[in-house]
Amino acid sequence: MTGLDPIGAIEIDTSKPHPARMYDWYLGGKDNYPVDEAMGRQMLALDPRVPVMARVNRAFMHRATRWLAGQGIRQFLDIGTGIPTEPNLHQVAQEIAPDARVVYCDNDPIVLAHAAALLRSTPQGVTEYVQADVRDPATIVEAAGKVLDLTRPVALSLVALLHFVADEDGAHELVTRLVAALPAGSHLMMTHATGDFTPQESAAATATLKAAGITLALRSRTEFARFFTGLELIDPGVVVVDEWKPELGEPVPGQNDGVIPGYGAVARKP
Repeated sequence: MTGLDPIGAIEIDTSKPHPARMYDWYLGGKDNYPVDEAMGRQMLALDPRVPVMARVNRAFMHRATRWLAGQGIRQFLDIGTGIPTEPNLHQVAQEIAPDARVVYCDNDPIVLAHAAALLRSTPQGVTEYVQADVRDPATIVEAAGKVLDLTRPVALSLVALLHFVADEDGAHELVTRLVAALPAGSHLMMTHATGDFTPQESAAATATLKAAGITLALRSRTEFARFFTGLELIDPGVVVVDEWKPELGEPVPGQNDGVIPGYGAVARKP
C-alpha cells in the first residue's frame, strides 16, 4: 500500500475517546488526543495496572507469534491491529521466518494513517493492511485471501479485541466465521479482559466507557474459553495472559503487582 494520505488528511473524530488511541496512550505513544488521555486517566483511577495490562497483551502477542513461527506457521492475519508499536507482529514473525506473510486489519482511521509503517516487510515476506471491521468477517477474509493462501495454515490474531464486541453483536459468531474460513492446521491466538478478579472496578469501568460510547464486554474464563470450541488448545490452555509460555519472552515491568485481569490462549484447528 503506497501513497497514503498524511494523518491530517484523514478524518479522525477527536471529540470521543477511541480504544486504539487509549491503548497507544497506555503504552506511552504519541498518537492519541486529550480526550483519549482523559478517559485513560479515568481507567487508571479505577485500576492503576491498566498500562501493565496493555504491555502484557503486547508481550503475549510477541510470545505467541514467536511460538507459531517456530511451529512452521508462515501466514498471519492480525485483526484489531492498533497503532504500530515496535516490534509489531510482522517483525517478530519475520525475524524467525523472513518469508512470513502478514495481513493487518483495523477499522480506525488513525491506524490507516500509520499503515505505511506496518508494511515494512522483509524482501522475502509480504506485509499488507486491510481497512475493515471485525464485524464484517466476509470482507476481511476476501481481502486477506488476496495476500494469504487460504488453503495453507494461517494464524488468526485477536489480541485485546473481542472485549469491545458484545454478545448482542455476535462476538462468538464472528470468531466462528473467521476460523471456518481457515484450513486445518490454522491457529487462533487471543487475549481478552475479564472482570473475574476485580468485579467492582470492572463494573465501574464498563459503565464509564459506556457513557463515552465504548462497549466493554468483559467475559469470564468460561465465556472466553467458548471462543475455542472445536479447537485444540495448546498447552498451557486458557490461562491468565502473562502465564502463557512466559519462557518465550521477557518479563513486563509491573506484571507481578497482582493478577493481571485478562486471559490468553492459542488453539489449533484440527
